[in-house]
Amino acid sequence: MDIATRVYNHKWKIDPIVRSLIDTDFYKLLMCQSVFRNKPDTQVTFSLINRSKHVPLALLIDEGELREQLDHIRSLSLSRGESTWLRGNTFYGKRQMFRSDFMEWFEGLRLPPYHLERKGDQYELTFEGKWHEVMLWEIPALATLMELRGRAVLNDMGRFELQVLYARAMTRLWEKIDRLRGIDTLGIADFGTRRRHSFLWQDWCVQAMIEGLGPKFTGTSNCLIAMRREVEAIGTNAHELPMVYSALADSDAALARAPYDVLSDWHDEHDGNLRIVLPDTYGTKGFLDNAPDWLAGWTGVRIDSGDPAKGAEIAIDWWKARGEDPRQKRVIFSDGLDVDKIIELHHQFDGRVKASFGWGTLLTNDFRGLAPDDALAPFSLVCKAVSANGRPTVKLSDNPEKAMGPADEIARYKRVFGVGQQDSIKVEV
Repeated sequence: MDIATRVYNHKWKIDPIVRSLIDTDFYKLLMCQSVFRNKPDTQVTFSLINRSKHVPLALLIDEGELREQLDHIRSLSLSRGESTWLRGNTFYGKRQMFRSDFMEWFEGLRLPPYHLERKGDQYELTFEGKWHEVMLWEIPALATLMELRGRAVLNDMGRFELQVLYARAMTRLWEKIDRLRGIDTLGIADFGTRRRHSFLWQDWCVQAMIEGLGPKFTGTSNCLIAMRREVEAIGTNAHELPMVYSALADSDAALARAPYDVLSDWHDEHDGNLRIVLPDTYGTKGFLDNAPDWLAGWTGVRIDSGDPAKGAEIAIDWWKARGEDPRQKRVIFSDGLDVDKIIELHHQFDGRVKASFGWGTLLTNDFRGLAPDDALAPFSLVCKAVSANGRPTVKLSDNPEKAMGPADEIARYKRVFGVGQQDSIKVEV
């Protein structure tokens, strides 16, 4: 496929940004099934948050075009082939990962309405409704805004300029892959859906990883690409679950239990599969120090904020203290990764744990320095659950730069979870 020509012809109306309800991250569907079963009546609000205020989305993206893309997403439904893939495929060695009652609901789903309003040079985009319905807006909403911003920049480029741009981006990615090829025990997956340059580019990146890394490439978080390219769909759970469960807690004691209640429900939902702990929502060390003994028997942890090496060391010490062998445990690094950091972390932890990597934005959206004024550089855009049943959600993270929620609630959560002084780290995309 000639991506440059396809991009040049984006003016065609036959090239929507989101092509399917499964053009989303696998973990969203896994979490959605858990929420569908355990919290079906919870009302949640999701909101767009642009952490990179220097990127004026409302000045770059036409509101009518944004609405057109969002309305198109609302028209999508699961195809027969997609349903067959979800119902019949083997995920993580388990047949029929998705239960029949969930699939019957998902097959009839259309995403609920959205609320879009321009506020200065930014957009306010929110989704309100039943948790298991509105949560599925997160990934397509982010992908839409990221790609529309890219299209706005690319629209001013000529055909040959686009060909050179993509040739340079392809060369850059292949050089990264070439460096990773030399790591014998590497395991790496594509985690780049939410802040990708475009669907076409993410698909090209996955194909490049398949050819360049062979079995070292373990799969993609994107369900549609996993289905089309016949690779593993990768993912478990995210901060959204403990954030909402915690917001629903009626007391400080219930709040302290909430992150573990999430994992208890998750364990029951998946019959002991997908046992990867995401410990940093309210501080990794405190979470692990207070964790029930049964959690130490889980497969591993995902490190998604703070100093990744420090987070892995904390996990290793915790496993040792609980009588577990860290060499048999999986540590998934997934925060702001690029090749240098991947190589460094692999060298530091190979043999001490089963290290693996979820490579995100700088796999699927590294156009830094390739456009005038660096207008295609990736930026930090998120869509988070901000309230549950009318109560605000809170995220502390291992990096205070990623914290979110009202100041008084952040202070309360820090007290309940025993989070003291934290080191600020620049948020990498």
